[in-house]
Amino acid sequence: MLGDRVLFLDGEALIIDKPAGLPVDPPRDGGLSLENHLSSLTFGFRRWPVAVHRLDRDTSGCLLLARNPKAQARFQQAFEAGQVRKRYLAILDGLSGGERGTIELALRKVSTAERGWRITVDPRGKAARTDWELLDTRDGRALVAFTPHTGRTHQLRVHAQQGLGVPIVGDPVYGRADPAGMMLHAAAIALPRPGKEDAAAEAPWPERFAALGFAAG
Repeated sequence: MLGDRVLFLDGEALIIDKPAGLPVDPPRDGGLSLENHLSSLTFGFRRWPVAVHRLDRDTSGCLLLARNPKAQARFQQAFEAGQVRKRYLAILDGLSGGERGTIELALRKVSTAERGWRITVDPRGKAARTDWELLDTRDGRALVAFTPHTGRTHQLRVHAQQGLGVPIVGDPVYGRADPAGMMLHAAAIALPRPGKEDAAAEAPWPERFAALGFAAG
């Protein structure tokens, strides 16, 4: 159940701390997804909430859901207009040099029979921009904060691997799979709402990050 993972709740918005390993959309293999938990996230409403954006299956952290159709439409417009502030944390499988910067690499989806689909850097693709900052290093790995200014599929994963030259630890597509999972965490989100407080939250520090020696703070 996800009822104990609620970070923000009011009449139109809900933010949960999505666990790593739980897909937002129903997977093709028929396994469990966020949809299987929506009935426990109604909190007195008849409608099930609807996810306004997506996190990859193996990404944990802040996921925003709308509690009614009007809120869903406004929230989606805010995402499309680039008004939503997001901050991610990632552990990279190496050090790239430098302490901060901006990655601007256009991204495009490609698909082959041998490897399935993935996202690749391509000047003909959709513009994508990410700010990054080095927070800590340990045992040859780096803890990095990412602030995306666009919301492309796999943007941070590809920008880490192609823009910084170092994949995210445990990334099964752009790096190497790891039994501990992929070290990408949606740490914070804030959606402005005219006339109301922001729908905003910060997710708890993930245990799998602490297990690799990276502590909160």
